[in-house]
Order: sequence, then C-alpha cells, then structure tokens
Amino acid sequence: MGSDVLPINTGDLTLDKIEKRIKKIRKTFDKNQIDGILIFIEENRFYLSGFQGEDSQFDETAGILAIGKEKLVLATDSRFTTEAEANSPLYEIFCYKKGLSKEIVEILEAAQIKKAGFESARVSVDWFDKMNASIKKSKKDLSLKPVSGIVEKLRQVKDEDEIKTIKTALEIAEKGLLEIKKDLKPGITEYEAAWLLEKTLREKGANGLSFSTITASGKNSAKPHAIPSNNTFKTKEPVLFDWGVIIDRYCSDITRSFYIEETDSKFEEIFKIVRKAQIAGTNAIKAGVKAKDVDFAARKIIEDAGYGKFFGHGLGHGVGMAVHEAPRLSPLTDEILKEGMVVTVEPGIYLPDWGGIRLENMVVVRKDGAETLNTTTPEDFL
Repeated sequence: MGSDVLPINTGDLTLDKIEKRIKKIRKTFDKNQIDGILIFIEENRFYLSGFQGEDSQFDETAGILAIGKEKLVLATDSRFTTEAEANSPLYEIFCYKKGLSKEIVEILEAAQIKKAGFESARVSVDWFDKMNASIKKSKKDLSLKPVSGIVEKLRQVKDEDEIKTIKTALEIAEKGLLEIKKDLKPGITEYEAAWLLEKTLREKGANGLSFSTITASGKNSAKPHAIPSNNTFKTKEPVLFDWGVIIDRYCSDITRSFYIEETDSKFEEIFKIVRKAQIAGTNAIKAGVKAKDVDFAARKIIEDAGYGKFFGHGLGHGVGMAVHEAPRLSPLTDEILKEGMVVTVEPGIYLPDWGGIRLENMVVVRKDGAETLNTTTPEDFL
C-alpha cells in the first residue's frame, strides 16, 4: 500500500504509519502469550486502522479490530460497513448481523486468531461472558485473555504530525476564549459563557469539544471540575475556564483563570503562586525525568507558600486522541518521561470560601527540556 494517504479526512494519518504501528503491536504477542488481539477502544481502533466509527455509549460499539499474526479484520455492523471499507483499506471487513458477541467465533477465525487478547479496560464483565459463552458453545480451540495498555503505551509518544495537529487544536481553543473575553461582563451566567465559547470554537473550525467546557466563577471556581450553572459573573471574583477542542481526532486542553473588570489582592497573590508553580513544573520536564519529580517541583512552590493542602490533584496528564491518557504527572507514579510525550502542566489552588485558580499549558517532552505549545500565556487573559 505504501505511504498513500487514506481516502478520507484523517489528518496526516497514512497507510504507512498504520502498517508500522500494527507491526509494533504484533511484536507484543509473544510476551503476552497471545497470537492476536481484539481492539475495542475507539481511539485505538482509529490509531491502528483509520476507522472513524464512533461508539455512541459504553455498552455499544461501532466495531472491533481483530489483528492476527498475518490477517487484519475490522468487524462491524451494517451501519458502518461503507465507512469501514473507505476508512480501512488494510483490513478485511466482516459485517456481523447477529451481534458481535454471537459472531465472535467467526471473527476470530477470519483473523486466524486462536489465543486472543482483548482490551480489558473497555470490555465489561457482561460482554466478556457473552463472548466466552459463544466460544464455549462452538467447542472450538479458541480462548480470550484480558490485556491492557498495549496500544496506549505506543500512543504515549507522538510523532511530529500528531504534535502539529494538537498544536492546531490548542491554537483554536486559545483564540476562541480571547475573542469572547470582551463579552464576559458582570451578570453573564456560567452557562451562557460556556455556550458562547463553545459556539465560537465551532465557528473557528473545531471538529468537536475535548470535554464538556468548565466555566466557574466565584466560589464555584474552587471546584476543579465544576459544572456550569446559572451563577453570575461578578467583579472582584475569580473566573476559571477549562476547555479544549478536537481537530482530526486529537484533543487540546487548557485552563485560564482571570477576573471580571476588577481584581483584588487575594487573586493577585494566588495567581502569582500558581504561575510560579507552573513555570517550575515546566522547567523540570525533559526526557528521562520521573513524572513524580516534575509534580514535586511545582507542588513544592505551592506548599512553601502555605497552600499545599489546597492543591489535591496531580500536576498534569498526557493528551492525544483522548484528553486524559498516559503519562500522569503525579506523586503516585514512577513513570519516566520520554521524548515526544505531550502533557499538561496545570497546578491549582482551591479555597472553598473564596474560589480557585488553575493555570494549564500543554508541553512536549523534548530531549533537553519542555517545548510549550501554547501561543498565549496566562497573563494574556488578565
């Protein structure tokens, strides 16, 4: 197939990239004592095939990939067969009519897989039981084995095309909030502000949102994952936006905290501490460093300022086709950062009786340091 671009809108994804990724996945088979793998996770399906079918909810699927040592099968139903044929020319398309669980034996045989690994993070107990029942009923020499993190480990390190796409998604996100900031006046509700931002992001070309936009003002901003409400923006109160967009399947994630019209000394104090922590965390990032050491560099700034107990979450996380993926910048992980990883750096201080400030940038791990992808600074929004 060579390096031909897929005949659909998949950004910079090419058949050559997919073939190289599949080759790496097949190299993990012996270690995991399997001769093939069933890919259920939506992002992993796309990463290994170009198939853009979306799972509508957790207990439904647009299909699975069955990757054997020699054969490649994309199993789906009649809703997606035309799309699958266009999206995934490397794969044989298997259209199941009775349901995935009932036809799992035929799918495994089509892919020439006997010992199949399956993504345990995505498959429910109920789903597993139904597939296993079909295998037992067939009396065929087939088996299922739970595996985890095989594709996600590969996805942690991004190539330059992936990084470019993430940066584009980030630029659109930043421009969106900068554009509407002039319209954020006292009296506007959190819900209205969130809708105004989301509408603007779509108009600027976003394919979708990375997650539900967080818009919080006053005491609500002390809730790290606040849900927009009818609470109104007021002067001298902190305002927090956490948002992101999707471009060609890749996510951006950014948080900015500022004030409406007038500020106060408390905001200025907390903002400076959080910003100092963000810079310290960013400066600690480079290939070969432990993720928890990066977290510590930022957390120490906040602890030394006397606000340690008000920073409860980890410093950051990986971002790619999922808005939250490995690695985690956390005191609880021993992960080593690798060149090409894309992570957030997002320290925060949350005071329940006042409000919260979180500042989030996205950076690429490079050999000798961190490359910040943002085109704005937190100060640009003040």
